[in-house]
Amino acid sequence: MKTVTEYLTFNTAKQREYINITDRVGDVVSRSDIKEGMVLVSAMHITAGVFVNDAESGLLADIDEWLEGLAPYRADYLHHRTGETNGDAHLKNLLVHHEVILPVTKGQLDLGPWQQVYYAEFDGQRPKRLVIKAMGE
Repeated sequence: MKTVTEYLTFNTAKQREYINITDRVGDVVSRSDIKEGMVLVSAMHITAGVFVNDAESGLLADIDEWLEGLAPYRADYLHHRTGETNGDAHLKNLLVHHEVILPVTKGQLDLGPWQQVYYAEFDGQRPKRLVIKAMGE
């Protein structure tokens, strides 16, 4: 079995952003020379996430509104007693999750017709890493 690991670093301009990373994940798969296997894409921070969905701006706005509704920014999270002010970002991470595993078939990322891979930043404006690990034969 072969494995290839690459890291991406994000430093978003805004507190919350959704960045389409499909092409970057596909590039890692292409360079890996893996024909059949899988690729793990994982945010390496507890206030960020990774998800697969449609690349449609209205849907991304809906997702952001939905997440804010379920885990709104508030000043009274118990987590804030630590000196942090990002309790909502931790909760949004739980809703989106921190990683996805995607199939690799015939040397290509094997997604459905509308599926795209997104890095979700919930507490941005500072450097954070993401790992892409392709595995297979």
